[in-house]
Amino acid sequence: MVGLKKNMGWLPEILSDIPTRRHKKAGQVGILAFETAKTMSRLISLYKSLSDEEITRLTKDVVKSEGVAFLNSRDEEFLLSLACAEKHEDLDRAAAAISRLGKKCSDSNLDRFDLVYMELKLGIFDFGKSDYGSRMTERKVQKMEKLVSATSSLHAALDALAEMEISERKVKEWKKGHMQLSNSNFDHFNQKIENQRKEVRNFKEISLWCKTFDEIVSLMTRIVIIVYARISVVFKPYIPVRLSLSLPEMACFQEQKEFSLIEPIKQQILPHAGPINSREPKPEIVQSYSQKSDVFVNEYDGFGKDIEVVAKNNRVFHSAGPLTLGGSGLALRYANVILLAEKYLDSAASIGRYERESLYQMLTENLKALVRTKLSKNMKCKEDDALLADGWRGAMAEIMGWLAPMAHNTVRWQMERNVEKMKFDSKPGVLLLQTLHFSDKEKTEAAVAEVLVGLSCMYRFENRQLYV
Repeated sequence: MVGLKKNMGWLPEILSDIPTRRHKKAGQVGILAFETAKTMSRLISLYKSLSDEEITRLTKDVVKSEGVAFLNSRDEEFLLSLACAEKHEDLDRAAAAISRLGKKCSDSNLDRFDLVYMELKLGIFDFGKSDYGSRMTERKVQKMEKLVSATSSLHAALDALAEMEISERKVKEWKKGHMQLSNSNFDHFNQKIENQRKEVRNFKEISLWCKTFDEIVSLMTRIVIIVYARISVVFKPYIPVRLSLSLPEMACFQEQKEFSLIEPIKQQILPHAGPINSREPKPEIVQSYSQKSDVFVNEYDGFGKDIEVVAKNNRVFHSAGPLTLGGSGLALRYANVILLAEKYLDSAASIGRYERESLYQMLTENLKALVRTKLSKNMKCKEDDALLADGWRGAMAEIMGWLAPMAHNTVRWQMERNVEKMKFDSKPGVLLLQTLHFSDKEKTEAAVAEVLVGLSCMYRFENRQLYV
């Protein structure tokens, strides 16, 4: 603390009265390596999603894609505001996980990362030279990727070892009743287990398992700040409303969060960050909304709330209106219907009775009625009209060209956020705006009904009946 004060001459004199906190013994990540790797992979994924290439793809391709424009919205400002808000929420969750790990650090500054992140949310953090894409930053990201990869390999190696040890116990039990057999019969198996244990030890050495909490938290907190700065720059036009805290609120925040302690913590986490201006600070809460859609996303979700509360809000997810699939709780259900229809459309085999019944049971009552109405009109056509079957196939292919990607993205979005699965994928993820979550319910049902009726007519004319 003394050394820190010497380098922080511009800090308030109140710091001189702050007692030095006793450092805890530095500990290794150990069994928490896998949860840490999940957090690290999500942070890497978020970092990569903010590259120039990904942002160009978002603005030029994603928001202009046929499915998103037709089913979700043609308001690009609204869609990009959703993207901005979702990235902030993803970062909130990563920061909350890192803050929990920080409580296990021996460095008393790192275990108060939640205060630094709240300062970011208040808008009074000087980012200094936290350049996105710099050589130093890229090296840190690459280091994180190697650690995640090694930890993923460790997870697989431990699973394999667990299965082998189960077999080993069974073999030992079996040997008790067959004492006449030579031990040489089991030498190969024992050697295999020993090699697997050696592999596990090697992966522990190079993975997060043997790293200290201080090293890992220090690495990730720097990337969190860089990602936050990048979001603020890239999505600045889509954060239209800025509300300042009043002076009484600021004083209350200082009292509750020991605000004067944040500067030395910030310098520990991001050495390049400059000091707060000597003038009276003007912290800001950044909010974004769309008047057309009544979506309101508050980046700092409530004054004085804990970082864990902020991270669990999921306001983007819950902002879908009642006339959307997400608001009706039907997004994943309709996605599965579409994917099953896509499978049948591409299938060369006939569809059996069980498959037809399964598909029918997946439909809502409203969709069943819509399909029956359309079927009653289309079944009046001639049964031997082969040209009509070809026409239906072409029409279905066109609809599925923009509808199926939305369904695939819906399932992928759900899988990426499945907390029970141990995934270490650091590729840029799918955004909620690319899914059926914000899709207009009436338009989607009309498109799905058209696909199902088309399938029925096609298989009827091609002697592969699909009666829904």
